Parts: sequence; structure tokens; C-alpha cells
Amino acid sequence: LIFIVVWLPVRGKSFFARQFSETFSAPEVNYDRLRHALYAEPSFTKSELDLVEKLANYEIDELLKTQKTFIIDGGGWTKAQRLALRKKAQEAGFGTLIVWVQTDENTVKYRSMKRSKKRKDDQYNVSLSASQYEQLAKRFSAPVANEPSVVISGKHTYATQARVVLKKLVAPRVADTKTIVNHANRAPDASQPRRNVIIR
Repeated sequence: LIFIVVWLPVRGKSFFARQFSETFSAPEVNYDRLRHALYAEPSFTKSELDLVEKLANYEIDELLKTQKTFIIDGGGWTKAQRLALRKKAQEAGFGTLIVWVQTDENTVKYRSMKRSKKRKDDQYNVSLSASQYEQLAKRFSAPVANEPSVVISGKHTYATQARVVLKKLVAPRVADTKTIVNHANRAPDASQPRRNVIIR
């Protein structure tokens, strides 16, 4: 399985991706890490974003060979990019789950302008100007109904976030179990009285 953690900077996506990666010992493809290895002062121009995506795809291609779960933090900005990732994953025998981290706009703008580099786990974070933030916002397209996704809050604790994601992963299995015990598709037996049984 590939977890694709999406949304704009300072929504809390990197916090979740890092914690989830550590919890399950899963490799993480971190776009910010690549960006800061290439640029001392990232500008988030189209050419910069395209180069970071190209290098991240090299990492993803290698991780697909392992047949192990991993996490992508910072990719899948557009529907086309996510579709390409899902297609690549499917061809390699992987499933995908988009983790959409949402935070209210006032909190996001405050975090964006005041982003600090003091904390060790934020070493790849930089403050964004209002114009840079707006530029990135224009590039992003939200997941649509036919994309396998789950929404978590960027303001919740990691334990709560992880619980929501894991519940989403279990849901299809529960549905499969219900299908197994649902006898609605069996041919009716005329010798038995019909009962109105609804399995929820």
C-alpha cells in the first residue's frame, strides 16, 4: 500500500507522515527534504517543483520494487499527478490511499507566515510569503469522489489521525465480511418460509 499525504504546506501533513512512518517503520518519500537538498532558499517555481517531482519519482520507482508499504509526503498536488501515481502503483501490485490533511484557513495562514526552523523535526520547513502560498494553492486540486481517500484534521493529535486512517483501511474488510454472510443472492428455497432479514 502507498499512502499519499496531500494538501498545502503547514496543514500538518508532514507531522502525520513522519509519525506514521516511524510507527510502522515504513519508508517515506519526502518532497521537502529533496527540495532543501537542491535549493538553499526554495522559491516554489514551476521548474523547481517539476525537478523535485522528477527526483521523487525515482525514489518511488525504487521503493515499488520492495513490495513494501511506504508513504509519499508532498506529492500528488493535482488529480493528474495522483492518477499517474495510482496507475504506477497498480501496475506494481500496490493499492493507494490518499490522506487529505485539512486545517482551517486562519490557522494555515498564521502557520505559513510564522513557520519556525527552531524545532529539529521542522528542519526542512521555511516561511512562505503570501504570494508563494497563493501560487501553491492554485496548483492544488482536491481529491474527488472516485479517488480512494480519507480526510484527517491537521489540528488533531497523531493518535486520533492514525485511528481515522486505520479505520478507513479496515472498512473494506468489514464490507467483505458482510458480503460473505449476506444470503440475498441465493436462489430461493420454496420449502422454506421467506424472511425479511436486513444485514447492516
